[in-house]
Amino acid sequence: MSADQVYGALVALGTEPVLDPELWPEGPQEEDRLRLLGVLLAKTELEITASTRLAGEEIEDVAEVVAGWAELVGPDSDLAANVLSNRLERTGMQLMGGEEMAPPGRAASFMAVVAAVDVFGAHLRFQRGDVEGVRQALGRAEASVIGVLQGIHGLRIAIGDAQEEPE
Repeated sequence: MSADQVYGALVALGTEPVLDPELWPEGPQEEDRLRLLGVLLAKTELEITASTRLAGEEIEDVAEVVAGWAELVGPDSDLAANVLSNRLERTGMQLMGGEEMAPPGRAASFMAVVAAVDVFGAHLRFQRGDVEGVRQALGRAEASVIGVLQGIHGLRIAIGDAQEEPE
């Protein structure tokens, strides 16, 4: 899908970003493609969220969304595994935000996503018979789980359920 095609899809959805004619005299360029795909992804995710949740209540079954996704990608394909890994990585990046030191709960959530990426990666490497890759991924996952536990403890300290341990 070219940058023009992605931009066309965004126009059809009424979500196209404003392209300054001085910066983009010839419209969207190929180097804009990934950013435009990010906008299209956000629009899609927002539409799914609006259609499946409203103020904490389920309106439609999320399983229908997953079924539609699986119809195109396939539930057990290598492509599906790659999409899931990318989704987890994007989620982790969004959890961290632009802050240098994230609050403990946000940092713990980030580490939980990182652990999920590494455990899933270990699973995929196991399926391929890459034992050394499994070991490396599991080592990273264990380090992330430690980070999750530290974040949980930090939140407990913040609400007074635990005390900081002396160094």
